[in-house]
Amino acid sequence: MYKAEQEDPQMDTETTRRLRELEVEGFTRIPGFLDAATLAEVRTGLDRELGSHKGRNNFEGEKTERVYTLVARGKVFERVAEDARIMALLDALFQPNYLLTATQAICIHPGETPQPFHADDSFYAIPRPRPMISLTAIVAVDPFTAENGATEYIPRSHLWSDDEVQGTYLLDDGAASDTNEKRLAAMTVRATMAPGDCIVFAGTLIHRGGANHSHAARLGFTNQYCAPWARTQENFYLGVPPEKIRQMSPKLQSLLGYSIHPPFMGQVTARHPLKTLEADYVCPVA
Repeated sequence: MYKAEQEDPQMDTETTRRLRELEVEGFTRIPGFLDAATLAEVRTGLDRELGSHKGRNNFEGEKTERVYTLVARGKVFERVAEDARIMALLDALFQPNYLLTATQAICIHPGETPQPFHADDSFYAIPRPRPMISLTAIVAVDPFTAENGATEYIPRSHLWSDDEVQGTYLLDDGAASDTNEKRLAAMTVRATMAPGDCIVFAGTLIHRGGANHSHAARLGFTNQYCAPWARTQENFYLGVPPEKIRQMSPKLQSLLGYSIHPPFMGQVTARHPLKTLEADYVCPVA
């Protein structure tokens, strides 16, 4: 992980502060992350998508809508995915050629129960405590409140060992789970946010989506990023048509995996993956 004592003198003070908070607490906040015009554009884009993406289990949320591959569903989502403030954090935390690993909208409807506690990078089988392998940004579209399902997180849990997080993930084993859930719930802080605010946290931070006890839905979206050598949650090669990729910025193409991590991770039959986007590209495997 980034260390404060290794600060780049060219780094702006806000980025330095956020990196220190990530290192010590496991999270940082960016109030006013989206301006009013961008927020309105996000709402319009999500209005087109919501309505047919209900969750399939307790983790997704049976009363929660999730729209996956959000980055490919509108130019505004492309711009937000490569926001300079997030890129500055990633430049400091990860090696070059880091990747977008997941991008989705999350709409928690009234009556939804709390999500199981988890860490976003729990599927990387590397012993804890460890440097982060992924970074999560969650942006509020509606207000995030204690009543409507604001994200709940445990400060400094990104530093926990494997023993400390044992039994944390996807709890479903009755009384033992109930006991552990109460223990964890007592440590949580709610990420209450105004529309347009953002919270950024380490992939190792323990958190969950909250229960919605209100009478209205709670809408937000998340972009998650990972180290360049890690497998991504979403397979963007198959999820985003090449014709869309061709129209994206070089930075976003790289985030979606159209890049090489030295010496040759990501190559396509010994060629740079950007070659596959050329109009005359012919796959050498018949």
